[in-house]
Amino acid sequence: MAKRTTVFDLWSQKGKKKWPQTHIDTAKEAEAAYEAGIEIISCEPDHHFKDVRKVAPTAFLSVGLKHGLVSSPKEAIKKGFEIMEMGADAIYCSHSINFIEAMAKEGIPITAHVGLVPNLSTWTNFRAVGKTAEEALKVYQNVKDLESAGAACVEVEVVPVELADYITKNTKMITMGMGCGDVCDTQYLFCNDILGTNKGHYPRHAKKYVDILSKEDELQKIRIDGFKMFVDDVKNGQYPEDKHLIKMEEKELDNFLNKIK
Repeated sequence: MAKRTTVFDLWSQKGKKKWPQTHIDTAKEAEAAYEAGIEIISCEPDHHFKDVRKVAPTAFLSVGLKHGLVSSPKEAIKKGFEIMEMGADAIYCSHSINFIEAMAKEGIPITAHVGLVPNLSTWTNFRAVGKTAEEALKVYQNVKDLESAGAACVEVEVVPVELADYITKNTKMITMGMGCGDVCDTQYLFCNDILGTNKGHYPRHAKKYVDILSKEDELQKIRIDGFKMFVDDVKNGQYPEDKHLIKMEEKELDNFLNKIK
């Protein structure tokens, strides 16, 4: 069995290597990302996860603990172990330090989050965080608190490149950079931005490499056309044709009818 990437492996390469990273929603996306050489994949512990682990056997999977799913550090530990048992390599957690520290003390690798944290965006709005000295200091202090709590990795989202650079150089955690330049340990971009499947707003840091959505639209039109032709055939008596039918031999039919009588 191939060896899965571990926290030790990542920490050993910090400052020496930059990892591409993506977030996927399906096993097909995970398989494609893994085949393309993406070694760090983020995902959810949903019905796709078993197949995600199977198609990306050595990838480092940072798996989300839904914000608000647990209401105590004790519950967080239990849920964290459940997700690790499913095949995760780290648990993404945007809960408070108390939850993160509790899980980390039990040896559960944690991916924390600073900067623009969507689950906590009511406190910041969706914007760059850390552009002022005061706000940058708060972000950095948050990083050091998370490091002290035992987090293994930290997602750094939409902060100025200078701050992201300073954070990366001054923490032992693996920094997973999204929207903050090329200075973090990973370059993190969601697959729906990379693949062009996002129907909504594309953030400034996003780059669409292919346009799957337009292909999906073409496929959907083909699906609709196919269904329309089927409907028309049924209405006009064109389906089923004689070649689609199963028929009894005449003597067997007569025998059947006689037996019925």
